[in-house]
Amino acid sequence: MTPMPRSFNDALDGTFFEEDLEKYRNLAIELGATDAKIIDKDDVVIDERIIARCSSPRCPDYGTNLHCPPHGWPIEETRKIVEKYHKGIFIMMQIPFEEMASADYDKPDKHRIPNAIKMYKIVSRVQSATFYDGYPYSLAFGGGPSCKRVFCPKVECSGLAGKGCRMGLKANHTMHSIGMDPIAMANKVGWIVYPIGKETPSNQVPYGIEMGLVLIQ
Repeated sequence: MTPMPRSFNDALDGTFFEEDLEKYRNLAIELGATDAKIIDKDDVVIDERIIARCSSPRCPDYGTNLHCPPHGWPIEETRKIVEKYHKGIFIMMQIPFEEMASADYDKPDKHRIPNAIKMYKIVSRVQSATFYDGYPYSLAFGGGPSCKRVFCPKVECSGLAGKGCRMGLKANHTMHSIGMDPIAMANKVGWIVYPIGKETPSNQVPYGIEMGLVLIQ
């Protein structure tokens, strides 16, 4: 006998919530994450300095898409939005050093970032799973780089042109674009994040990291 579908009422009364959180955590790992943690909303660190670093020094993606500053929503809105949630699935994936630093990093046509694309897909899949289980307001955030760099490096952002986003449900804000501090959050859950830049020798760090978040009411 086919089981009855879950209704929004079934989910929002909290009956399945703890069981569902563990399911979403496992789903993230099944989709390719190295680790995933169930966190409280109070574990989401919000800091004005994160957005300030988008413009000083100026990120090449600043102002080029709907999901990067100065577009998107202000940090005050981030605080209000996070406060409405109860839990989140914080997701981490260890990636090759070369994806985060190479001589061609500033050349999107040459530098490949397959795991950045993968993290966007993981958080989108987890968010979709929560919706079909009856949680309509779940929000997904990628880790970075921006959706412009990941999905549309060679064309203008159609969203800014008033034509709607080309990538639909695949593109989300990154955590840092709306003021979340994924490095501080990683420290809270015990993940090690190494500073990686153009001048970092590849033999100094064992891996890079991509992170993502899905907030669930």
